[in-house]
Amino acid sequence: MSDASMIENFLYLTRLGIDTHQEPVVYMREDCHVCHSEGFDAQGRVEVCCGRASIIATLNIVTGNLLSHEKAGLSESAWRLLGAQEGDKAFFRHAPPVDSMSAVRGKLYGKPITAQGANSIINDISQGRYSDIQMSAYVTACCANNLDLAETIAITQAMVNVGQRFDWGKDRIIVDKHCVGGLPGNRTTPIVVAIVAANGLVMPKTSSRAITSPAGTADTMETLTNVRLGFEQMRAVVEQEGACLAWGGSVSLSPTDDIIIRVERALDLDSEGQLVASVISKKVAAGSTHVLIDIPIGATAKVRSAELANTLADLLRNTGEALGLTIKVLFTDGSQPVGRGIGPAMEAADLLAVLHNDPAAPPDLRERSLTLAATLLELGGLGTHEQCQLLAQQTLESGDAWRKFEAICMAQGGLKELPVAAFKHDIVAERSGIVAMINNRVISRLASLAGAPGSPAAGLYLHVSVGDVVEPGMVLMTLHAEAAGELDYALDFFHSHPGALHIEAEVV
Repeated sequence: MSDASMIENFLYLTRLGIDTHQEPVVYMREDCHVCHSEGFDAQGRVEVCCGRASIIATLNIVTGNLLSHEKAGLSESAWRLLGAQEGDKAFFRHAPPVDSMSAVRGKLYGKPITAQGANSIINDISQGRYSDIQMSAYVTACCANNLDLAETIAITQAMVNVGQRFDWGKDRIIVDKHCVGGLPGNRTTPIVVAIVAANGLVMPKTSSRAITSPAGTADTMETLTNVRLGFEQMRAVVEQEGACLAWGGSVSLSPTDDIIIRVERALDLDSEGQLVASVISKKVAAGSTHVLIDIPIGATAKVRSAELANTLADLLRNTGEALGLTIKVLFTDGSQPVGRGIGPAMEAADLLAVLHNDPAAPPDLRERSLTLAATLLELGGLGTHEQCQLLAQQTLESGDAWRKFEAICMAQGGLKELPVAAFKHDIVAERSGIVAMINNRVISRLASLAGAPGSPAAGLYLHVSVGDVVEPGMVLMTLHAEAAGELDYALDFFHSHPGALHIEAEVV
């Protein structure tokens, strides 16, 4: 488009209040002069220029009286990115072609992604040049364990390159941990961070939101405190308290990660190579030097066998070492959910119970957290494994862990009161027997259909564990929802999927 034609092709911007999550969308009438002169089509990619700012957005065509001929509407994400004001004049043109899509298409046809291709793809994603459709193609190209080590390293390095990176000083040990997921209620990270930081180690923890689970650490922590820390805010919290518990998407550390995760969540896909790139890129960007990776193994966990766990562990170690990290992998029991609550607020209640040394706190969450914390203390050079086990336990039982957790939350903006769901429904045992199996995947799906993590108080509370003896009428779990429709939706799913819990008759 020439500068002369651009002068004429303007519309006045209006904020429509439409939530399109992270995808910028622009709305125009099908018969407006800009659509006609530029030849715009629905779902086309359009560059929107307003003053010195510009964004690339997906075009939606509207009919009727939603917009006048002189106006273009913006979604909430587009409005924020452009920094627009009501009535601003904006100019429009076709977005330039996304050349890196050739590398994505090549991968779909079996051609490896080169380091140059990875840099181009990740840079274009970070600049907002990929539509959701193009993002879906990239996620699909990487799924089904389709990335080799070289590709994974290249993508990881590219993800680090496009974001900011912390430097905590030369020759300092900076520790971190990550769980590969797939285990409902496994909210050990806040407890581990508190124990480790209380003992003087530095742990700048950033976490993702849930991809396919009812809650991620960031979702859970957001029910307790502010997790949307900017880069300098995060630095200040870590310098003050030795640790933080922040959402990675707000800090611009590996910023493409949350963009990719949003599409993975929609597709219910979680690529092994992309998972590794996500984990390692964030640890490198956070300035970590020593990282503990928790891989739960179980028949209904994300990692179902020792063979798959070893393959993933090797990929994590090799990718981490290629980017300068010391990686330790711990295999843990993934046979059933951890804790009692599943969903942001209920998982937060569980971890608070552990930190408060509440006798009713879930013992499995407590013991798992102590094991991980002791391993990190050892990795940080604070003693032998036995010494660090004792140190972790003393830190928790003395209340030092709780005091450190409280101080971190206060530094991030204060402690919140946990939300409570408006609707609850008990699911009871129909016969006597022993709880032989709890299906992680079905339980996760059930909590998600109840509204988690989008509705923070939603999810479910487990009253039983594997091995418990139950009688008819005994409560097995309680569903929590913030809307009656979501509760009904979850109950319909439960009744059509009887494999959530398996109860076997007792052997006399």
